[in-house]
Amino acid sequence: MRRSLWIAALLVVLAAFAVFQQYSSWSLVRSGPSTENPTDRQSGDQTRGASGARGAPGRANRSREAVPILAATAQQKVVPIQIRAVGNVEAYSTVSIKSQVTGVLTQAHFKEGQDVKKGQLLFTIDPRPLEAALKQAEATLARDFAQVQNWREQARRYAELVKKQYVSQEQYDQIRANADAAEAVVQADQAAVENAKVQLSYCYIYSPMSGRVGSLLVNEGNLVRVNDGAPLVVINQLTPIYVTFSVPEQNLEDIKRHMAAGKLKVDARFPSDEGRPETGTLSFVDNAVDRSTGTVKLKAEFTNATRRLWPGQFVNAALTLTTQPDAVVIPSEAIQVGPEGQHVFVIKPDKQVEVRPVVVGPTDQGEAVIVKGLAPGEQIVREGQFLLGPGSRVEIRDQTRTLESKDEKRQRDGKGKGKS
Repeated sequence: MRRSLWIAALLVVLAAFAVFQQYSSWSLVRSGPSTENPTDRQSGDQTRGASGARGAPGRANRSREAVPILAATAQQKVVPIQIRAVGNVEAYSTVSIKSQVTGVLTQAHFKEGQDVKKGQLLFTIDPRPLEAALKQAEATLARDFAQVQNWREQARRYAELVKKQYVSQEQYDQIRANADAAEAVVQADQAAVENAKVQLSYCYIYSPMSGRVGSLLVNEGNLVRVNDGAPLVVINQLTPIYVTFSVPEQNLEDIKRHMAAGKLKVDARFPSDEGRPETGTLSFVDNAVDRSTGTVKLKAEFTNATRRLWPGQFVNAALTLTTQPDAVVIPSEAIQVGPEGQHVFVIKPDKQVEVRPVVVGPTDQGEAVIVKGLAPGEQIVREGQFLLGPGSRVEIRDQTRTLESKDEKRQRDGKGKGKS
């Protein structure tokens, strides 16, 4: 049995060796020298060259095809020179209401987030202990006042007796001193009564200004103490209101120079609604530059009649220094940057484009001021510059139709997603 296995293994090895030899011979035949005629190879190269020559005019024709673009016209208008920064809205004034007496908070006379007027009752603290203290002070005053009346009467009688020498001068002086002391005691009692009335008035807390209250930080039934760390409630004055922002110290000289000529306008724009800014005036420039950031703090005042500005809110503040009349303005996306600097593609009357260098000034809300290089009324390429070069022909597309086609595509995509 073992001998048969050895014989079978030997036959398998021999068969594998024969297959290997056959494969080696076939590989040598395939990798042998080429029998192609050099003349045939040359004719093939000529044929390919001819076909390439025939393809060259096709590429040239394609390069002369008109490139679809969106165009814009350079306009001349008044442009504001502005300094932009991120601002934070601050309340015009903030008051933290705290108790000036110790007692139990019995009632809050407002709802959280409510508008309150100046002098409106906010809190009531249990007044009974202070009412009792007031009555005690008034009783003490009445007792001492009765005593001072008696001393005054004795002093009047002794004045008559001392004139007739029925009593000595020393006795009269003692009676006068006692009467004066009693009057001083009465004055002290009157002050104690006034103090008790003041302490009692502290049980009724009134709003010191008009504004909006925040969250109620101490609920009814809690014991409040004099000058607790946490206030009972915080009131913010919302009309008018401040917007605080910081600008680089390099702009400080320009700001001071234009402030000397009059009030400077500040616009506060909301990220969700840039088209409807709130307008205010610059009211404060800090007296020092922050050395850690190199900025100076500014504050603008807004009437905030509609209460769109809210304390703690972040807005985009734009400080208008002056205006530049007759400025040439184009869309900022039309400006391209190349090896030689910034340039635009100007559309000539024959629909060919010209690469023209420009000097760009300030940019505001997607529009760039061109200081040099463009004249009002010239047409420029707004979109589609990546396919253009000097002398390229263009086809101006209708921007309205382009926007409509994009909207229709978005609607189709939305319907497709809804069906899926």
